[in-house]
Amino acid sequence: MAQRYDVIVAGGGHNGLVTAGYLARAGRKVLVLEKRELVGGCSVTEEVWPGYRVSTAAYLTSLLQEKVIRDLELEKFGYRVDAKDPAFFSPFPDGRYFFMWQDERRTLEEIAKFSKRDAERYPAYEKHLERLAVVVESLLLTTPPEFPPQSLGDYLEWLKLAGRMKGLSRAEIAGLVRIFTQSASDLLDDWFESEQVKVTLATDGVIGANGGPRSQGTAYILLHHCMGGVAGKRGLWGFVRGGMGAVSEAIAASAKAKGVEIRLNASVAKMLVRDGRVTGVALESGEEILAPVVASNLDPKVTFLKLLDERDLPGDFVAQIRRFRSEGTSCKINLALSGLPEFKMLPGVPGPQHGATMHICPSIEYVERAWDDAKYGRPSQKPLLEMTVPTMYDRSLAPDGRHIMGIFLQYAPYRLNGTTWDVEREPFADRVVGLIEEYCPGFGNLILERQVLTPLDLERRFGITGGNIFHGEMSLDQMFVMRPVPGCARHKTPVRGLYLCGSGAHPGGGVMGAPGHNAAREILKG
Repeated sequence: MAQRYDVIVAGGGHNGLVTAGYLARAGRKVLVLEKRELVGGCSVTEEVWPGYRVSTAAYLTSLLQEKVIRDLELEKFGYRVDAKDPAFFSPFPDGRYFFMWQDERRTLEEIAKFSKRDAERYPAYEKHLERLAVVVESLLLTTPPEFPPQSLGDYLEWLKLAGRMKGLSRAEIAGLVRIFTQSASDLLDDWFESEQVKVTLATDGVIGANGGPRSQGTAYILLHHCMGGVAGKRGLWGFVRGGMGAVSEAIAASAKAKGVEIRLNASVAKMLVRDGRVTGVALESGEEILAPVVASNLDPKVTFLKLLDERDLPGDFVAQIRRFRSEGTSCKINLALSGLPEFKMLPGVPGPQHGATMHICPSIEYVERAWDDAKYGRPSQKPLLEMTVPTMYDRSLAPDGRHIMGIFLQYAPYRLNGTTWDVEREPFADRVVGLIEEYCPGFGNLILERQVLTPLDLERRFGITGGNIFHGEMSLDQMFVMRPVPGCARHKTPVRGLYLCGSGAHPGGGVMGAPGHNAAREILKG
């Protein structure tokens, strides 16, 4: 006889675990099914090489919601974060370099090296973004109103939403509208004159995005990455002790403490549906498990196009899901190093630069040209690089005297023109190493091991369609009431009892736990 649960969560990524944790606290009998040998989805720590524990995909935290941390008691289960300081280090070909620090005074001194005017403007820029972020953050744990509105109650929800702008000035409301539509470059041009300052800030607008700094909508991606914080301090990003898998492990431990059952190596092959209602799932092993509610932590295309029979879904809905854009352009390279790289413009190891996110992207034009390559199906000749060394904060991640470096880069389009990633993977990584050597001579000699994860590899390894780290583009027409498609933004789906709880649902990607939190709330409403 098939086993029965109150709720099955398909996929043990961090959002699915959050959903399970909340439901168990409400007294539900919950089963989480994860196809891999460990939980966490893209938020995992894996021993890629003996003695090296690597945050294989996601590598920093900031967006994880304080409410989720508090409600699920994650610190009790081992969640600890070390805030990055300095935040950023950007070296430039002319021998100059730029730091951004937790201490605003030190940051302003750095900005003044390039523009005294920009140093004077920066505090106002920070306050402007913070005011906008407060409004947007208030929506992260909110269920989007029905779209298009169908009833008086729906219209009232929209009025309540408009009320969240109370207290913003006319200029701030205009700024909020613009930030959803303008490019990161246009936003920064309004505030700053220094190319070095602008490109350092612009990186947050293109990480994970299908667009360059001059692409419309990248200003919102920049704002998205400025939300959150570490230890109550807004805007900070940090390294999780034990790697990003420690986030997922803490959520899983919290959930299991409330009775959640987690099964590994249990791949869902099919959602079971009868008379328009989900009744459970079938595993690849052939086993069927029953539940009146299923929460899918898988991306929308996998959920609706692979695990459901299209005959159980409205035809127009299927067509919209097929159009949901979910091809990624990000690549992650993980390295085991025998030592730290030495920058020719700032000699000495270790130095403060090694504790920062180290950028290689000397200008807005440089990043835009990198995107130009990707637009036409080519890996960037000179990609934007973000390099981090988590072993600067957590020595337990690697053997004594050794380090781990993560390189997150744009742009590596999922779909290549005239070739494949199986052909281009290693030559592309060689080119990245050569680019770093322009700033850090001899860098290649430090590399002991190398792992290259293109969008194709991210799809194969983590099951995310197109290797998109957000489960789908975070553009204006795929956000909030439109995520993943109109009529499906409130976590419910056309199949009764089936809910979305992953990053393909509102409010989108990043290790934030908000989609999982929101889905649990909607499930409990019934």
